[in-house]
Amino acid sequence: MIVKQLEDILGTENDVDTPTWNSRRLLLKKDGMGFSLHDTIIKAGTETMIWYKHHVEAVYCIEGEGEIEVVQENKTYPIKPGTMYALNGNEKHFLRAHSNNDMRMVCVFNPPITGREVHDEDGAYAPSVDEPEISSGISGHE
Repeated sequence: MIVKQLEDILGTENDVDTPTWNSRRLLLKKDGMGFSLHDTIIKAGTETMIWYKHHVEAVYCIEGEGEIEVVQENKTYPIKPGTMYALNGNEKHFLRAHSNNDMRMVCVFNPPITGREVHDEDGAYAPSVDEPEISSGISGHE
């Protein structure tokens, strides 16, 4: 059994802070669960371009408000507490937190990340070297 407290993650190597988000990584690849689990803050008034080409992600908003714009669909969806979205097609997207509040999200990744990943120039995390990439069956990613 694995038991962790968020307060024990804060300020450690598993607390990854960037200009637009802060990901507190609760479960990682080394934990052997087959997925990773993150408590993530999307900072107020920010926009982050993200394209998880090698991972699928499910996200559940527990605090704050914002929006996700899915590039391929040219569609924007509002996010508020109680909203879940799943990027099951490796969708390229913009994630925005409204300027008056941070958004707090619970995020699950498959395959699991190792812990120190940050977005590359495409907005992606690198694939795990010993795991095959997730294929969504969707083509046309340029």
